[in-house]
Amino acid sequence: MVKRLYPSQPVIGVGAIMVCDGKILLEKRKSEPGKGKWSVPGGLVELGESTEQAVIREVKEETGLDVENPELVDVVNNIIFDENGKIKYHFVIVDYFVKLKGGELKAADDAEELKWVALDEAENYNITKPLKAFLQRNMAKLKTLNSCKE
Repeated sequence: MVKRLYPSQPVIGVGAIMVCDGKILLEKRKSEPGKGKWSVPGGLVELGESTEQAVIREVKEETGLDVENPELVDVVNNIIFDENGKIKYHFVIVDYFVKLKGGELKAADDAEELKWVALDEAENYNITKPLKAFLQRNMAKLKTLNSCKE
């Protein structure tokens, strides 16, 4: 099992970017880091799994949705120090744009709540620092994407 808290090396994760009709799917986190804050669905890559396989699996586990065709959007670093300056968390998160192909939206696993939020309003939510940086860097591109069936 990968050690998330006070790791000896960076932990690799994935994030799913789903945008439909100008809205992005956000997830309220049930666990640390970022417990109670909004982010995108995602999680850790398992041994022997590609990042693309991981993002498809994590979306299904956390949202009940089936997705396909992951396309790399960005890589985000989330490094959190404790009060003594020691690294408490260090995640490298590979964010993929994915297309919806089915399933039923239902919060599960690490998701406390799921919500489609207008791209322009996402930063008004209590979002994680990595998501805020991601949105600021990628907003123009996000507005051109569509995860929903054409």
